[in-house]
Parts: sequence; structure tokens; C-alpha cells
Amino acid sequence: MQILKNIFAAIGLIGVTGLFIFSMQKAPSDNNIGKETPLVNDYNVYALEMPEDLNFAGERIPIENPDIYERMDRELLVNTYWQSNGLLMFKRTQKYFPIIEPILKKNGIPEDFKYLAVIESGLIPTAKSPAKAVGVWQIMATTGRENGLEVNKNVDERYHVEMATEVACRYLQKAKDQLGSWTLSAAAYNAGNYGVSKKLKEQGVSNYYDLLLGEETGRYLFRIVALKEILNNPTKYGFNFNTNQLYNAIPTYEVEVDTAVADFSQFAKTFGINYKILKIHNPWLREKHLNNKSRKSYKIEIPKEGYYK
Repeated sequence: MQILKNIFAAIGLIGVTGLFIFSMQKAPSDNNIGKETPLVNDYNVYALEMPEDLNFAGERIPIENPDIYERMDRELLVNTYWQSNGLLMFKRTQKYFPIIEPILKKNGIPEDFKYLAVIESGLIPTAKSPAKAVGVWQIMATTGRENGLEVNKNVDERYHVEMATEVACRYLQKAKDQLGSWTLSAAAYNAGNYGVSKKLKEQGVSNYYDLLLGEETGRYLFRIVALKEILNNPTKYGFNFNTNQLYNAIPTYEVEVDTAVADFSQFAKTFGINYKILKIHNPWLREKHLNNKSRKSYKIEIPKEGYYK
């Protein structure tokens, strides 16, 4: 289900290397062309202090274990020094966390799972993985249908942030009930309940930190915790911004539709917007029309007047 894979390490390392090279170049000047000049180092890369109280959903991370320490350190470094991606995450969390948080709370899912959505999709509602998992929570078609979502060429409710969050909550609670911890529940979101359960049995262990796992699932929980740590401590990790530079949700109202819609371009115009804006707020509408032979009732989000000029 994961769309942000090992590019974390690759891009992070490339970015740090490139910045270091540029920081050590000679300062240009009309007076010293062809002469030896001192090196200018105006960019510095620092090793990070390991936080002592790292946890996921209240379950402590055993960083006194050298293997766990190194794996956690790697994800903190990669995500700290991938600065452009980090700033985008800060910007998007203000827009989407207020939608996700109350749904997690209502379903009894620890708030830390909102960071799972960050690493799954980068909080992009239209994200799609090579495995065809889609949406903020990167849900597969089969999983969506099994949990009551409509998934077809005309309508795909996996792209509906609220509906998809409800499905993710059910999946995570089921995994917790089966595997016994929220940490393993998070791992199962990536590798599946059966996959994690099988590994635990084969290796004769009972927790995530004792498991030998593949690269993706082995890094998964540490990525979540790294984003949690960084997003909660921006200045500590060198991220500087003003609140007015963050993204905000556009206020909307709902229009209920229980018939077919022949042309959403014309439909949008009746509410003073265009088709592009309609799709931005309703990415689950996959085609330019709505079949709706069953006369199902759909709620379509329309931005309030004045937010698009």
C-alpha cells in the first residue's frame, strides 16, 4: 500500500551530498579570478541527537538496542535532510490532520496513526501506487470493497478522505486485535495481517523490533516515528515557516445527488465553479458523468462562495 518507498534514502543522500559540494566551492569575485581563495562553508550538516522518549501509540521504541538505534537514526537523518519534502509535509498536515484526527479518535485508534497516512501518500488524496493502491491511505480495491466502499470506473470512494480513513481505522483495529500491539498493527498495514503473523510464528518472536523483515516493512515503523518526531518539533530539526505559509482546507458545503449526472462540467457551473475545482474537492468522482442507476445518494462537496476567483 505504500507509495513513498526507498526514494527517502536515495533522494535524501543525493540532496545532502549536493548541498555539501556547493557549500565548499570557492567564493566568486572579480578580484580573485585565477587565484587561490579561501573555501566558504555556509551550509552545515549535523549528526542528530537521538530523542530518549520515542514511542509509537504509547509503545516504547527500544533505542538502547544498537540495531534499533541505527534504524531509527537513519530515518531521522533521511527525513530531516530531505528539506523540500519536509516543508510540504508541514504544509499539508494543517490541511488534512483536522479531517483525519477526529475520525481516528471516534474509532479508538491512537492519533499517531495519522503519521502512517503521511508516509503512505504524502497526504495527497489522488496518490496512486504502482500496485494500484490509491488515496491518502493507499487502499487496494479489494480492501475497499470488503469494507463497504464503492470502487469502479465511475466512482471510487478510496479517494474520499473521510471514507478511506474509516476503512483504515477498521483495518488497524482488526490487526491490533489479531496481533496484540499497535506497532504490529502498523506493520500489518504495510505487509498484511497474514504476512506479519507468519513472520512472527516462523521466527518465534512476539514483537516488531525482534523481527527480521524485508527492507520496506523493516523501515516502515521507523519512518512513521521519524515523521512524528520531526513534525512535532520543526525548529529542532531546522524547519522554519510562518503559519500563514501552511495550506488550509477550503470551507465547503454539501450538495446531495441521488440521480444520474450527465455532465459534471455543466453541473459545476451551476454552483459558480468549474470542473477542475469540482474534481479537486471530489476526487472520488472518477468520470465526467455519474451513472447512478441505483439512485444512490451521494454528497458532493462544493466550495463556499469567494474562495476561488
